Amino acid sequence: MTTRTIAVVSAGLSQPSSTRMLADKLADATVSKLAAQDVEAIVETFELRDVATDITNHLLTGFPSPRLEAVIDAVTGADGLIAVSPIFTTSYSGLFKSFFDVVGSDTLVDLPVVIGATAGTPRHSLALDYALRPMFTYLHAVVAPTGVFAATGDWGDSADSVKTLPNRIDRAARELAALVAASDRSSTVRDPFALERPFGHLIGGLAGE
Repeated sequence: MTTRTIAVVSAGLSQPSSTRMLADKLADATVSKLAAQDVEAIVETFELRDVATDITNHLLTGFPSPRLEAVIDAVTGADGLIAVSPIFTTSYSGLFKSFFDVVGSDTLVDLPVVIGATAGTPRHSLALDYALRPMFTYLHAVVAPTGVFAATGDWGDSADSVKTLPNRIDRAARELAALVAASDRSSTVRDPFALERPFGHLIGGLAGE
């Protein structure tokens, strides 16, 4: 059995949040789909609210804290990514965008990604295709065809909500599992002269501990 790592990034601000709930359901479904292909998935989940101050400091100083650096390393080194953001003012949250701003423009190349979003009403569902998908395409990630949007009503007990959201999650997880199983990002050629740690650490711990 082969092993793949799946990084899950949730930009929900409340705790608990529907954003984290959607991220967890996508992760569980992806693990199940990979297991059916004889692939063991190791899932690492990150709530961006826990490193929000670190992200802001990185934007101001240019150096990540060790805690943020660990999150960035896990995301950029994963075999697959599940990225879910709440929708604010018709687009992804500022925290979500800021995290991927500090991740770097060349670190997600060929990374299989499933995008997800949550909001109060279905009117914001198009944000998946005009905001999140273009961002990951710009970063040269491989975005699964199916994005998953969950409005408040999708978590209810109506016949439509019980059937529709799980179907979308299942389809997206199947697509991500296929991309992850077929991908081998470990073979990507890396710069042999790249620094293993940020320059701030090398000149005396400017990134802080």
